[in-house]
Amino acid sequence: MTSALKIIEIGDKPFVKSALPDETTYFSTAFVPPPADPDNGFHVVSVATMPLLRRVLQDRETSLIVCHPTFFSPWHWRWISRALFNRRTLRGHIPLVRAFGPQLLRGDVGAPIAVVDQDDFPLINRSNLFLLDRCTAYFKRELPADRWRVFLKTAHANLPSHRFRLQDRYTERLAKIRPLSLGLPMGRDISSMPYDLPKTSDIFFAGRVDGSSWVRRTGIEELRALGDRGIKVDIPDTPLPPEEFYRRCASAWLTWSPEGYGWECFRHYEAPVCGSVPVCNLPPLERHRPMRDGEHAVFYPVEPGGLTQAVVAALADKQRLAGMAVAARAFVLENHTPRAIASYIVEEALMAAGGKR
Repeated sequence: MTSALKIIEIGDKPFVKSALPDETTYFSTAFVPPPADPDNGFHVVSVATMPLLRRVLQDRETSLIVCHPTFFSPWHWRWISRALFNRRTLRGHIPLVRAFGPQLLRGDVGAPIAVVDQDDFPLINRSNLFLLDRCTAYFKRELPADRWRVFLKTAHANLPSHRFRLQDRYTERLAKIRPLSLGLPMGRDISSMPYDLPKTSDIFFAGRVDGSSWVRRTGIEELRALGDRGIKVDIPDTPLPPEEFYRRCASAWLTWSPEGYGWECFRHYEAPVCGSVPVCNLPPLERHRPMRDGEHAVFYPVEPGGLTQAVVAALADKQRLAGMAVAARAFVLENHTPRAIASYIVEEALMAAGGKR
């Protein structure tokens, strides 16, 4: 389906471009973008490229426009101060214009718009509500189970009220939202990730605890205590390079994958690719093609003892764990690679718009 498409992507990362390079032309809004490569469809939003961006957005031959929201509007004082007071500005590289890329979507466009919000926070910023109005589909990572909470202190001053929730305008906005997984890291060479190594530990964890989520702070104590019960716990004392992280992940039956700033985490998907079953706290989210408890992953309640009980129960049947690891790896490779997620975004947005353009 995607081979005949003409896609325009605007944002701080070339997510769809990296997955569908031949079909996608990318315009970067990144604060520090990589070098432009126009011959290969890679541009940086600037005064010079704005006319080109406007033309391709209005082109009726364009199939789909993909936009990654900016955190601040281009006239917000935080964006202006960040743009003006940095070393690149002193060298003549002024990024003020880049945040205006998505603002062109306020005008006439020639194709449906898909918004891809991959940020950690479970809200839609007030400055991006216009994108929710203009788009065909809004793909939201960290989508709360109660979708109304995306408007908490943005479209509503507090938790959306009964009267607010009865407004057709906001009900229609919520109907455009689709859940989005974080998936595997963009640009990761899956073939280089180890798989099916001999198991030398029962459960592995490497990640930030201090300054991260409360789930990690309380769970790490339970994880360490499991060692006193004869369970082989692998918790390195220092950060690991990716190659060693994946090796130790592949060498463990289980990988603890608690939420950080957001519930979605690369580790949820990296662990299965390495042949380890992820252990995740129960999600408070609506998810895209979620892994299932007891089939692809182990989910546990965050109340005291929840992690301990889940780990002990899972390790009691290692033959079952081995089967779960195989199923989880196949599930992630089918549904949660960047290409799979990009295809989902494109196909779902075009379907919502009424078919292929």
